[in-house]
Amino acid sequence: MLYAIMGEDRRDSLEARRANRPAHLERLESLRDEGRLLLAGPHPATDSEDPGPAGFSGSLIVAEFPSLEAAREWAEADPYARAGVFHRVTVKPFNKVLP
Repeated sequence: MLYAIMGEDRRDSLEARRANRPAHLERLESLRDEGRLLLAGPHPATDSEDPGPAGFSGSLIVAEFPSLEAAREWAEADPYARAGVFHRVTVKPFNKVLP
């Protein structure tokens, strides 16, 4: 089943985000290579693809996991979560309707 993982950035998390981005992307690339990743990306803190020093307000990942518990465990082990980039992470089942 698909699950949405929504991380909300803590204030002033841009440096921690930058430092942990390579490891975060490596995990996402593994999901992609396994054919389990539907989409992933950050939420800019401003109305811009490159928010500059404003940074990001969070991230969204939609991927396939065998269970809600497995999705939660994956999210808890994410480098952004472990580095304190996120102050809250929500994991929910997701049903893709379109496209």
